[in-house]
Amino acid sequence: MALGLPSVMGLPGLAFSTSQTFIPGENAAPLPYGAAVRADALASDPAYRTAVLANCQIIVAEGEMKWGDIHPARGEYRFEKADALIDFARQNNIQLRGHTLAWYGAMPAWTSEIDNRAEAERELIDHIETVMSRYLGAIPSWDVVNEPLVDWPEDESSLRPSIWTRRMGIDYLPIALRTAASIDPDTQLVINEYDIEFAGARFAARRKALIRLLRSLRDRDVPLHAVGLQAHLFADRSIDRDGLQALLAEIVALKLDILITELDVIDAALPGGVGERDERVAGFAAQFLNAVCEVVRPGAILTWGLSDRYSWVPTYFKRRDGMPNRPLPLDSEFKRKPLFDVIEEYRRKTA
Repeated sequence: MALGLPSVMGLPGLAFSTSQTFIPGENAAPLPYGAAVRADALASDPAYRTAVLANCQIIVAEGEMKWGDIHPARGEYRFEKADALIDFARQNNIQLRGHTLAWYGAMPAWTSEIDNRAEAERELIDHIETVMSRYLGAIPSWDVVNEPLVDWPEDESSLRPSIWTRRMGIDYLPIALRTAASIDPDTQLVINEYDIEFAGARFAARRKALIRLLRSLRDRDVPLHAVGLQAHLFADRSIDRDGLQALLAEIVALKLDILITELDVIDAALPGGVGERDERVAGFAAQFLNAVCEVVRPGAILTWGLSDRYSWVPTYFKRRDGMPNRPLPLDSEFKRKPLFDVIEEYRRKTA
């Protein structure tokens, strides 16, 4: 296959294109582990920086590469924070994933002024070309499209409202993916989605719509290499093991890789005792990882943050008892928790 040609086939040799059906003993190295990081915290918190260096083979920008940060005004790009992450990764031999090029969220106010399809297409293409060209060769994997589906989709056309869907409809996905492929034919192109692992009608609908969306892109010869499972795991829900594994098998059949991109465990509904809560958080993550790894070897496991000191979870899912949330592998003092051990187990189990 010639690199850069529209295709859904995975690109051989890419850093993150390693998903495969797991056969014990055939894979040489543990899965790479990484986390979403904050440039400000890396600069201001030496303990945080040390923890990232000690534990992560991959990092991803938590916010610094989203539109609101990197493209705050029409025609204006601000690369300072993203550049700082690139420099940190290069200096420390850590890989950096890109996140994200086309999303409904974190959009700067000026984009609401886009009033027709031609303008929307021009602005989306310019953004992708400008950002990817700046980091050409430095980012081996990009979340090109993030969270395309509505919470309860009827089919693959049930896309989340955004400036892109209002002006371009479903066409914004192939436009984004083809533009990304044209700029960097060697990077892994990813669609990143959440809420596909749980039991219940809404989550079943999301799985069905996602696989239909992936097939429709394949049928249109749109370049795509992987699916990112965000895996924000709510501990008061149940994993639909059969449903998740059936989806993964269908994704693998499309010759797409799997990444775990934003793993954490939302513990707001769990009992307050720290020891019991940490064990239940770890056990819930183990259920998910076991279900995934029985079907496919993911290309990487990333958590959405490394330490409880820096997590999005308390902002949206604060505990009613006032105790701190504990969704991540390291506690607020950067000590390893049972969740870290579970991730380490599955990293090595697939080696």
